[in-house]
Amino acid sequence: MRKVFYAGVLALVLFELANVYFIMPMPGSQRVRSIDLAYFLYIWRWVFRLVFGGLIVAGVRSAWRVERWKKWIAPASLLLAMGVAAVVNLKMAADHMFVQPRTLSMEPAERNKVDKNRLVVGIELNGDARAYPLQFIGYHHQVRDIVGGKPVMVSYCTVCRSGRVFTPTVEGKLETFRLVGMDHFNAMFEDRTSHTWWRQANGEAIVGPKKGEFLSELPSQQVTLKEWLALHPASLVMQADSSLRDEYAKDFAFESGTSRKTLTGTDTISWHEKAWVVGLTVNGKSKAFDWNRLRRENVINDEVGGVPVVLVLAGDHTSFFAFERPNAATVLELRGDSLVASGKAYALSGQGDSGALKTLSAYQEFWHSWRSFHPGTETY
Repeated sequence: MRKVFYAGVLALVLFELANVYFIMPMPGSQRVRSIDLAYFLYIWRWVFRLVFGGLIVAGVRSAWRVERWKKWIAPASLLLAMGVAAVVNLKMAADHMFVQPRTLSMEPAERNKVDKNRLVVGIELNGDARAYPLQFIGYHHQVRDIVGGKPVMVSYCTVCRSGRVFTPTVEGKLETFRLVGMDHFNAMFEDRTSHTWWRQANGEAIVGPKKGEFLSELPSQQVTLKEWLALHPASLVMQADSSLRDEYAKDFAFESGTSRKTLTGTDTISWHEKAWVVGLTVNGKSKAFDWNRLRRENVINDEVGGVPVVLVLAGDHTSFFAFERPNAATVLELRGDSLVASGKAYALSGQGDSGALKTLSAYQEFWHSWRSFHPGTETY
């Protein structure tokens, strides 16, 4: 029975480690197809714990009945197992490491304290414009708000460099989500009702009762706060949560691409794993555009999914926009802050004197992310 005790302790330790290994960025964990195993371990976690705990209880008396100094091996082993469980569940769990803002403060431009050179994910609904700095949402991973009278879930994954805004409803009902971990380096959220896991990069339910369903995505833009306020002067801007101020990035290393951290750093060579691309999906077809090339050319005319498009970089060399061109024959050029073709000019908002260009959702991501979640993507 002494062996039963130690088998239970060892099994509990290995289980707790496995329960977090497959859903956190550990060596090798994000490069294997382990999501079904990870979900199985998580859903049945209390069954495993009860079984292994039962083994420990069954063998504890025998493990204690040994010679003098050896008596301490059993309680030391048990303390080790409890310590591993505590660290894994309270320190390494994603929703304990990255929390949602305790107080969401949105301020107009005149009371804004965020550096205007910071990148933001901006959204405008029903005339209500709001900006969420990457500096904050990169830590929180998700921020819940009401924009234009509609509930929204603003999400960001720094390991994929992917910003998305979703309608947080499942089958028409408002849902609550928590950060549960990541799969293939992308953040995953678990809904409270069905305990399904949803992928941040595209809102897809990847495992659980709702598998195969998608959250409805809302159009958003990633630009500097200065550019956003120029286009939306009445916009509200998310401010730092004072209770979490120390958790936010203080410098611009991640935003500017100068960081060299393993998970969030940037490759400067085009098409390397951590190089930046701008991705578009039109009519179910996806295409990736090299960020370095966009910075050289400033404007790219192309087609995606049979639709003529234009991708343009603003004068700050950071903010970017994508539009549908009037037709394939129209080639737009960038002159100052305007897109010009055939005597017609359009602002970077897409508005022009004789009409407007249709705005397209475009995403700046690491190449490994876009390629992983758009497996049929073309490249420009």
